[in-house]
Amino acid sequence: MKICIFGAGAIGGYLGVKLAQAGIDVSLVARGPHLEAMQSNGLTLIEDGQERSTVSVNASDNAGVLGPQDYVIVTLKAHSVPAVVDRMQPLIGENTTLVSGVNGVPWWYFHKLGGRYEGTRLSSVDPDNAQWNGFGPDRVIGCVVYPAAEVVEPGVVKHIEGNRFSLGEPDGSKSERARSLSQALTSAGLKAPVRPRIRDEIWLKLWGNLSFNPISALTHATLDVLCTDPGTRAVARGMMVEAQEIAEKLGAKFPIDVDRRIEGGAAVGAHRTSMWQDLELGRPMEIDALVSSVQELGRLTNTPTPTIDTVLALVQLRARTAGLY
Repeated sequence: MKICIFGAGAIGGYLGVKLAQAGIDVSLVARGPHLEAMQSNGLTLIEDGQERSTVSVNASDNAGVLGPQDYVIVTLKAHSVPAVVDRMQPLIGENTTLVSGVNGVPWWYFHKLGGRYEGTRLSSVDPDNAQWNGFGPDRVIGCVVYPAAEVVEPGVVKHIEGNRFSLGEPDGSKSERARSLSQALTSAGLKAPVRPRIRDEIWLKLWGNLSFNPISALTHATLDVLCTDPGTRAVARGMMVEAQEIAEKLGAKFPIDVDRRIEGGAAVGAHRTSMWQDLELGRPMEIDALVSSVQELGRLTNTPTPTIDTVLALVQLRARTAGLY
């Protein structure tokens, strides 16, 4: 089995080390100083705060030298993917499976969903249908990524918590390709359940990202603060209630209620969300996949989204003034 991780930053690097340690033929596509360090010194993973392991990895910035793969796991930020569809083509053979490990509403959401919206395409996450046409939705397995990790220096990834990568076919089947990938990830010491309703998990994670990320970027409040301050909690709750109405119109089910989800965010503690970190580091902010996409789904389903609309307008302007959107 050949697996390529496209976008081998923190999460991709963590996954790459675990797969390499399990003896799986894994390659990584990365760039810049991180790539140079991996090529020169291997890829180092720090686990449990101090345990370090280094593996030699096949890393490149040129997919053409890696050739067709059985699986391509995409771990880029969502807004980065449309621009690299052409670069990824050398990795894709006749039977290649694309694993969409990207935050937010995925571009393939309406593939094999059934119902009145079957085949609908989302311009907020796939402008000009770059992924739909360039990859084809039949190649896709969904993946909800739970681990937290960070690149602490080029070539060195620190694992913070979590080891679950939930997988799911768009049609809900437990296909051979999904089960084979699950077995490979499990052999690497990871949790990789194959879910019959992967969209439910997508929404459960998105519920928090939709609200907590932009509010923290605007206020510079950590999760424990924004989830307990009465004002910001009310704003987050309003966004989440609107999102739940949209999701349920599309057939999704939520295993917990909105207040329990907010309490879960508060329990994380003094955490700075990824959108806030991107703002501070001068990196493009992941606004469209996490927020604009839900607004687009609201319009599609004729669901009013006044709170989402307000926060989205504010965070878009904040990003534009920083040159990050």
